[in-house]
Amino acid sequence: MRQHLDELLARIQAMQDEVEEVYRQARLDLEQQRLRLAGEFLRQQKRYKEGLLRFVLRARPLVLLTAPVIYLGWIPFLLMDLFVTLYQFVCFPVYGIPRVRRADYLVFDREDLPYLNLIEKFNCFYCSYGNGVAAYAREVAARTEQYWCPIKHARRLLAAHEHYPKFFDHGDAESYRRDLEQLRRDFGEAPPRDPRS
Repeated sequence: MRQHLDELLARIQAMQDEVEEVYRQARLDLEQQRLRLAGEFLRQQKRYKEGLLRFVLRARPLVLLTAPVIYLGWIPFLLMDLFVTLYQFVCFPVYGIPRVRRADYLVFDREDLPYLNLIEKFNCFYCSYGNGVAAYAREVAARTEQYWCPIKHARRLLAAHEHYPKFFDHGDAESYRRDLEQLRRDFGEAPPRDPRS
């Protein structure tokens, strides 16, 4: 069972690598095309920019009224970001867990799109930050779980993190005791690749 699972995981990793390579090549092709057509591209993109006043006037009233609630999310995201960063810098060296590179999860590249107005650019920045912090915190938590409690749940887990398949089966006490120390060191330190490279 374990060997079969390892083979499946290796195939999944190979497919993920292939997808990353296709994505990387597509980005390179798009970048080359963008450079060739830079001036025309910029003019075309700016044609779709909606002015601030029109953007606000076209918004539904309830959207405008709920916007402050959304923007209050900055506070918990910032606090989570600070806590997770401090947590891993203090605790991970003690446990021998490799640190998570924050920059791999916080990507800000949509704000310079010429067809976005100031509010849309801010919204893109905010969404990038919120989702980036959530992904960053998830990876720090996943590595922590792999160290402290790498046991699968008895029920199927929806959207498990990438470390989860390596965990011990629920109720497999023998493997847990025998292989726990090895799993605590098995972080396969191939850091997430930057899809832009």
